[in-house]
Amino acid sequence: MHPAQGDTIRRILTQTGDTWAVVGLSGNRGRAAYGVARVLQGFGKRVVPVHPKAETVHGERGYASLDAIPFPVDVVDVFVNSELAGDVADQAVAIGARAVWFQLGVVDEQAYERTRAAGLDMVMDRCPAIEIPRLG
Repeated sequence: MHPAQGDTIRRILTQTGDTWAVVGLSGNRGRAAYGVARVLQGFGKRVVPVHPKAETVHGERGYASLDAIPFPVDVVDVFVNSELAGDVADQAVAIGARAVWFQLGVVDEQAYERTRAAGLDMVMDRCPAIEIPRLG
């Protein structure tokens, strides 16, 4: 874990804002993104699906890309493989998101450095559905 990532996790989950774009979220109930999005909603977050299919998931309209979302996004939660994640992080910076969250198994050190240098909070290789219960 990166230094102070625990503080960053707490800040993102409790202070960064409630609109989470979940990149890779589709209506496929067998995918981790589906269940994690439901946990985020239970924690009071608005979950915005971002997937090429632009499906409505958990009652929220989906969008094909981050830049297609017509309202501000606080956190971009990334459920794509590590090879694609850096581009998603760059898109999150471009749309003015406040934080980026790379899910378990998603690691890109250069994207982490770029995102932090742009002034965003970032968490890598963690899951908010696991971290939320740890908040106490």
